[in-house]
Amino acid sequence: MKRTGIWLDKEKAIIVTLYNGDISVITILSNLEDFNIHGGSGTKIKGRPQNVVQDSKYLEREKHQLKKYFNHIALEIKDSGAIVLFGPAETRIKFNKELISHHKDISTKVKDVVKTDSMTKRQVKAWVKTFFKSTK
Repeated sequence: MKRTGIWLDKEKAIIVTLYNGDISVITILSNLEDFNIHGGSGTKIKGRPQNVVQDSKYLEREKHQLKKYFNHIALEIKDSGAIVLFGPAETRIKFNKELISHHKDISTKVKDVVKTDSMTKRQVKAWVKTFFKSTK
């Protein structure tokens, strides 16, 4: 049975797959745009017009980009028998919700969703091995 650990944040996903004693590691980049919004015309004089930034437009675009990123990850892990999601931010939770609502067959294989710190690839590999060794 393939066992897969996915460390993810908004920037990238590191997917570690354990299968028949072999370990494979791939990285998927999210390609999310950097949404640093700088509104205003540079003038702070009262009564002067300032540019209005449409936050909802940026948030909607980010939502669509996240969905594309999550679908790419889901395609990579569809053959896994057991999955663990972990990472430093809320992205792992959003991905789990996406699996539950749009990839039910994959979501049933998720064993845990764990908050962790940022990690190197080597640390991610070790974490996944330890996780699945303890859940046997």
